[in-house]
Amino acid sequence: MTHDSRFSQGGVASARGITPFATLRRLANARTSPEQFERCELCCSPLFPEHRHLLEAATRKIVCACDACALRFQAVVEGRFKLIPRDAHALPGFRLADAEWEGFALPINLAFFFYHSASQKMTALYPSPAGATESLLPLSSWQQLVADNPVLERIEPDVEALLVNRVEPTRDYYIAPIDQCFELVGLIRTSWRGLSGGEDVWRRIDGFFARLKERSLPLETEERHA
Repeated sequence: MTHDSRFSQGGVASARGITPFATLRRLANARTSPEQFERCELCCSPLFPEHRHLLEAATRKIVCACDACALRFQAVVEGRFKLIPRDAHALPGFRLADAEWEGFALPINLAFFFYHSASQKMTALYPSPAGATESLLPLSSWQQLVADNPVLERIEPDVEALLVNRVEPTRDYYIAPIDQCFELVGLIRTSWRGLSGGEDVWRRIDGFFARLKERSLPLETEERHA
């Protein structure tokens, strides 16, 4: 697979494909017609376009939920479903040198990192035309990254991730809900054309991060809400 030069960096990670979440594949498809609408996957109530998501812990499937069903899982720590937070948080003072990033040996400059409870380890995924791909390299640099950026200790396991955008000349970092990370994966998978992706996919990537930056808040100035 050949990547656009903005996407890639030196080094190739050993990787395996991961099947994209079915719900998030739908998010990246064409707009739903006015006659159609999604339903809560727990109670079948009609959903507004902006609605909550749950993570099914065992399968890593993202489930659409109405507010009433979602709030049932607000305080649940262990169980079948985890409520995915709504808000992304910008990290403007994040410390990550170019040499440290290269130490992760990821083949592209977009990635997200989250703690996977089932395997009890940090997991690195990056988007590709085939979907989300997991780096199989040990994340030995993660502990140092946390030491340099203690804010990472606030990431909620499974449902939040450190989302990194280092596509030249950008250096942006977010704590982002896991569904938004996979929304980016779906956007790239469905929009990629040819060997370099095409102009449309890059416009969509830029638009995704512009929206994310506009609605995100620094953790230092905002109390966290479910």
